[in-house]
Amino acid sequence: MDTFSGETLSTRAAARVVRSVGELRAALLPHRREGHTIGLVPTMGFLHAGHVSLLEAARAETDVVVMSLFVNPTQFGAGEDLDRYPRDEERDLRLAAAAGVDFVYAPPVEEVYPDGFATTVEVGGSLTGILEGDPASRGPGHFRGVTTVVAKLFNSVQPDVAYFGRKDAQQAVVIERMTRDLDFPVEIAVLPTVREDDGLALSSRNAYLTAEQRERAAGISRALQAAEEAARGGETSTDALVEAARNELRSAGIEPEYVEARHAEDLSPVAELNGRPVLVAVAARVGRARLIDNVLINPKTEA
Repeated sequence: MDTFSGETLSTRAAARVVRSVGELRAALLPHRREGHTIGLVPTMGFLHAGHVSLLEAARAETDVVVMSLFVNPTQFGAGEDLDRYPRDEERDLRLAAAAGVDFVYAPPVEEVYPDGFATTVEVGGSLTGILEGDPASRGPGHFRGVTTVVAKLFNSVQPDVAYFGRKDAQQAVVIERMTRDLDFPVEIAVLPTVREDDGLALSSRNAYLTAEQRERAAGISRALQAAEEAARGGETSTDALVEAARNELRSAGIEPEYVEARHAEDLSPVAELNGRPVLVAVAARVGRARLIDNVLINPKTEA
């Protein structure tokens, strides 16, 4: 059995694994005819407790749970970690079954991107050209890969609800915009980030960290806590919140790729806390791992 934070996941009946769109649609057709609701949890595998929290939410809220298991090559840029991204399908299937998943859609690359594939889905404007989409970071091509594969998943699964984690806050905003703009009849559920006891956000890429790097990486969450505490203390300047975070990162010996404050709803720049939710986001490389995290500062946080 696999355990997360001391909690053991019991073993349940194995999820049915499907490898093609045709097989997936055929498997889901009887459930559609019965009027069952379908929940989708897109993943790239190497599951952790954050993924499991999404699967369990889908299990509690929908009749049929589909988990996609696909390391999407089009969201990786040149020189990124596509080839070494951690993979363990056997373990993922075991955890999916324990969380009550009904179907695991695990297609090969050629099923998703067959020969001659020439179509992309792209959210334009400022949403995808900043933070992770900044050319100095992963670039806008990253989100083009994300939205293309998620659009294909929405068409293939036709879920009623799709579940995403708030750790990838920008991704969630981008997918919400795509869903709205293209009239996908899908509710987007964004769930809280799951963390280790010391605050480190769970990520499949945490597997890259050595013990020393793992300890240092916890400075990212402490940096976000510093920004949050500054807001609670009455600070309204987002520059000051960002500087509080940067000071904590310096103390941990971490040089961030970016630390920025943005309006949480549309990722527009924000200079002062003004009652709207504000996202403070960080990206930093610790050893071989490129880690992202964020904190949501809302009017309650300010109070």
